[in-house]
Amino acid sequence: MKSHVVLPETADLTTDADAELSRLVARYQNAGGVGFEILNALGTRAESVFDQLPPSVRDGLDAATEAALHQAMRAAHGSRKLVGDRTPWINRAMASALGAAGGAGGVPSALVELPVTTMVLLRAIQAEAVSLGFDPESENVQFDCVQVFGAAGPLSRDDGADLAFMGTRLALSSGAMQTLIAKVVPKLAVVFGQKIAMQAVPVIGAMTGAATNYAFISYYQNVAHVHFGLRRLSIESGRNHEDLVAELNQRMMGPSTT
Repeated sequence: MKSHVVLPETADLTTDADAELSRLVARYQNAGGVGFEILNALGTRAESVFDQLPPSVRDGLDAATEAALHQAMRAAHGSRKLVGDRTPWINRAMASALGAAGGAGGVPSALVELPVTTMVLLRAIQAEAVSLGFDPESENVQFDCVQVFGAAGPLSRDDGADLAFMGTRLALSSGAMQTLIAKVVPKLAVVFGQKIAMQAVPVIGAMTGAATNYAFISYYQNVAHVHFGLRRLSIESGRNHEDLVAELNQRMMGPSTT
């Protein structure tokens, strides 16, 4: 099976694999913290957020999500030629501003804002890949960037789902990207539905929208860092990627992760 990872030109072969795994565990465990703080502040649960959307919106989310993802991929790759990677805090500030604008008009404006925010999220994921030495213009790294959207999302922590997407390896082929998108969209549609519902909170939609987008970009930045961190660690240490994912899982479930 062909690797989805391009070997970084400046790979540090002296990396301490055990220490790096511990660092990635801590990074992953912090990924969803902001999202759960928002849920607690609103006194709600992730399971009930999606159900608050009108049925017509829920029914159209898969199509809206797929369209947003395709638009984001085109815009993100095109914008890289004009605007370089931004620091994480700039990405978070931009996402927060978009969330406030999307939340100001409830569900309709949140749907309009969705493709733009998806592009910002994808650019943030690409920036994490770059920070670990990967080339976002490479087809296999583009594949991995989209794969990050297969994570559970900041409002529904599901370690099993996240680890499953991290361990998934699909052979690159002429239809591989569309196959990946078809796998990612149903899960991402639910995640984006939660985001839109949070932005539609009466009266405080703009404020909640800003906080929700901040939670989303923080989450995907952290998950992308872990995702590409594992890819790089596999290259540098010579260890099997699937074994590293299994060890990450074991550390999160064991007493050493506290």
